[in-house]
Amino acid sequence: MARITNPLSNTEVKQAKAKDKEYSLADGDGLMLRVKPNGSKLWLFNYYRPFSKKRANIGFGKYPDVTLAEARDKRAEARALIAKDIDPKSHKEELNYQQKEALENTFGVLAEMWFELKQQQVKPETAKKGYQCLQKHILPTLQKVPVQSIKPKQVIDILKPVANRGSLETVKRLCRTINEIMRLAVASGHIEINYLTDLTKLFPAPKKTNMATIKPERLPELMRALSVANITRTTRCLIEWQLHTMTRPIESATARWQDIDLDKKIWVIPAERMKMKKPHTIPLTPQTMELLKVIHSMSSNREYLFPGHRDPRSHANSQSANVALKRMGFAGELVSHGLRALASTTLNEQGFEPDVIEAALAHIDKNEVRRAYNRAEYIERRRVLMYWWSEHIEQAGIGKMDISSSLNILKFTA
Repeated sequence: MARITNPLSNTEVKQAKAKDKEYSLADGDGLMLRVKPNGSKLWLFNYYRPFSKKRANIGFGKYPDVTLAEARDKRAEARALIAKDIDPKSHKEELNYQQKEALENTFGVLAEMWFELKQQQVKPETAKKGYQCLQKHILPTLQKVPVQSIKPKQVIDILKPVANRGSLETVKRLCRTINEIMRLAVASGHIEINYLTDLTKLFPAPKKTNMATIKPERLPELMRALSVANITRTTRCLIEWQLHTMTRPIESATARWQDIDLDKKIWVIPAERMKMKKPHTIPLTPQTMELLKVIHSMSSNREYLFPGHRDPRSHANSQSANVALKRMGFAGELVSHGLRALASTTLNEQGFEPDVIEAALAHIDKNEVRRAYNRAEYIERRRVLMYWWSEHIEQAGIGKMDISSSLNILKFTA
């Protein structure tokens, strides 16, 4: 005859006293209260595991944190799982693991992981700008959200106000960054599917706008304005250096003395400082060599050609040239990056080979064979191009009002 267990009462549970050895009070159907010598009371559920039929215990918590009624509810839930051939203990461990994963793998955590990896793939300042954009627009809402819980509607609601302000380029960059983070979550096994892949399709594409530049015939106007501009000598040199070398604003602003070979008359920009992650060699003309003398007199003991205004140990701000150009009266007409377009247009109009011009601008040729040839053979042809361009800039400075030509330099004769 089966043994009959009388259910426990609240009074029995409450008044159960500690003894020298721990003991258990049964409530029936596998539920028991274990009383320890130190007086603590724990709820346990004893059951046969599905399939293996081995006995096992699972804890339901401590009394009085878990009442008798709550312990019985947990027993009922466990019995329901067993009826479906689900092991309550394994089920509980899986739930705990999922909760732990959710807490440890939030969008914010994955964003930090993305930032660390991104810094190794692109320029650190580029990665930093991307992360700062996330901090401004996305992380305030998604920082603590488990990555597996993020759905498209949630992200769309965050991006809509940004798009409504007309910042479509920002939306595009954010969508790209968010997808990179979600792909990282897939690769690391935190989610199986990235549901945010097509986010960009829900927003208008930003209109492509060319960098503001001036027509070649306005170069003399620029040189005259530069010669009388109310700007620092360092900024004036920075603009002229960028104009002569046809480099991007950040490449000029971060130019270092250690990368310039005065004997070979070249400036080699390391791969990590280039947009395309390829080293770029620039032939230095007589004008740029003389300009270096002026720059050297101001920053010879510094790492950078153009030291920062507030922190001379750092480099000049890449936006300094833009601010100066606005002050010179070119607001809306010319930005510092547009100096490259000015050079490109002028050189193309003069009939220089397009491939040589593209190589001088550090544009990557998609043709692997031709790119290798460009790297190996174009340097001397580019030197001729660069010499002509510097001479042209000098001649545009009517009355020799630009810095380099004011030093009575020996002109290059083609």
